[in-house]
Amino acid sequence: MLNLLAQIDEAVAAVRRRWPSTARAGIILGTGLGSLAQQIETEATLDYESVPYFPRSTSIGHTGQLVCGRLQGLPIVAMEGRFHAYEGYTQQQITFPVRVMKALGAELLIVSNACGGMNPH
Repeated sequence: MLNLLAQIDEAVAAVRRRWPSTARAGIILGTGLGSLAQQIETEATLDYESVPYFPRSTSIGHTGQLVCGRLQGLPIVAMEGRFHAYEGYTQQQITFPVRVMKALGAELLIVSNACGGMNPH
C-alpha cells in the first residue's frame, strides 16, 4: 500500500506542475462522450504518458489524456479514455486514475459509458 501511495503522490505532482488548481469533481468520459471535453474551459491537458503510472488507453476513440479546467465554473479533471480489464490491466491499474483525482481534491466522480441492448422491444 505504501508503494501505491507513493505512486499516487508522484502522479499528483506531475499534474500539479501543469495545473495547480484543486479539483472539485472528476469525470470519466466513456465511448462516444469525449465531446463533453470540448465544453470544458481547458487550463491544462496532459497525455496519459506524461502522468507517472497511468495506464495507456488502447480503445479506439479514447484520446488518452487528462483535461483539467472548469465546467460551468467548477474545477474538474476529466479523463478522455479509460482502461479495461479486457485490455490486460489489473483492478489497481484501472482504478489508479480515480485515486489520483481524489488526491487532486475531487469529492464527486461522474462515470459515463456507452452500452447497447439486443432486445428489439
